[in-house]
Amino acid sequence: MIPLPTGLRARLVITFTLVAVTASVLVATIGFELAKAALVQRAEDTAVDVVVRELNRITFPVGRLRQGEAPPTSQNLAELAQALDGPGRSVTVEYRNLAYADGPLTMADVPNELYGRAKQNVVSQRKVIHGELWLIVGSEVYRQSGPAAEPTGLRAFVFFPLRDEESQLSTLRSTLTQGGAVIVLIALVVAWLSARQVLLPVRRLSAAAQALGEGRLDTRLPVHGQDELAELTARFNDAAAALELSVAELRSLEAMSRRFVADVSHELRTPLTAMTAVADVLYDEADRLPEESAEAVRLVLGEIERLRELIEHLIEISRFDAGTATLNLEPVNVADAIQDCLEVRGWSKQVQVKAPRNLTVNLDPRRFDVVVANLVGNALKHGQPPVLVNARGTENGLEVKVRDHGKGIPAEALAHVFDRFYKAGAGRARSQGSGLGLSIARANVHLHGGTISVRPQDPGTLFTVWLPRP
Repeated sequence: MIPLPTGLRARLVITFTLVAVTASVLVATIGFELAKAALVQRAEDTAVDVVVRELNRITFPVGRLRQGEAPPTSQNLAELAQALDGPGRSVTVEYRNLAYADGPLTMADVPNELYGRAKQNVVSQRKVIHGELWLIVGSEVYRQSGPAAEPTGLRAFVFFPLRDEESQLSTLRSTLTQGGAVIVLIALVVAWLSARQVLLPVRRLSAAAQALGEGRLDTRLPVHGQDELAELTARFNDAAAALELSVAELRSLEAMSRRFVADVSHELRTPLTAMTAVADVLYDEADRLPEESAEAVRLVLGEIERLRELIEHLIEISRFDAGTATLNLEPVNVADAIQDCLEVRGWSKQVQVKAPRNLTVNLDPRRFDVVVANLVGNALKHGQPPVLVNARGTENGLEVKVRDHGKGIPAEALAHVFDRFYKAGAGRARSQGSGLGLSIARANVHLHGGTISVRPQDPGTLFTVWLPRP
């Protein structure tokens, strides 16, 4: 089955054409039938007039064998037939047992119904004989002498060929068909032009909407006329202007927010440096302080470390938001990079690493370190041992998997683990960590053009990182 076109232009053209075809067929059919009826009626009237006129000219004696009257002879019937004869006609005359036919058609070709009605009046009927259409006019001959006409029993039937009428109707049918085809062709052209004219504003609106979707918020359309499409275009321009204003305000607020976060983060670095120096001194003295003071010192030291991590993460996030984060690619031995990341943070004994020693990939080593550190740190903080890190080369890049064997992440939280400041479960609201680590890991992976995903395991959770080969 051929699928029907679903475009608005195609539907308009098809509808317009169907209406034109229907109207053309109706007009042509009605016109043809009216012309046919008029043509046939004219032929019948002419034929009846000819027969009546010729019958009125009869001069030989006819009658019902009255006493003293001689009946018509074969010669008389032949003369009557010749008088009624004409171009293309065929005549047959009957008087009781006498019959005469002038032409190829005889009394056997006269319909019984017409033969019976010919006793009363001049009658006519169309009939196809030997594959050709004929008009048969029949009548009984009346005595013309005396005060009143009197039937004589003599009947005459004249066969008029309708070749000319059929030829005229065929010509008319052909003309109407050609005219209908021309009308349909004109209707197609007019429908196409009309649909194009009507749909032009719609296409412009579609292109403008696409431009808005691509970020060109200054897109506007000219308004022509005062119809519904013009009103729709004006409403589109108003909506586009309102959207541009709203987006400009949001961008301004977002820029201010990013600048505020970046400025605050940088401003906090100076006092944090001093606090870290003091914290180092307090850490060395904590063991010599009373138990309660030592516990307070350790608590302050933990919060200072948490604050340092949060500020570093905020500064990193602000770089991504500002679009200033860049890649510095260089050949990196993946196994060595993972081991270095774990040793620097003191995690070597807590994590099992499986990676080929000769696997070298072009990466940004600092950002790869951040990705591994965040994933492993998250597994150590919120999961349970053993924590496994597997790295392998694929046909198109590098795949790194980090898995723990803890309780896992709730199913409803899996879709949000990479959101900023998101922590799964109320019990983790005050847990160590900024809530930005996984978000930063994802940003660094995307900066490499790679992907990162999370899936639940039994038990634990599996993070998978894929980095393409540059």
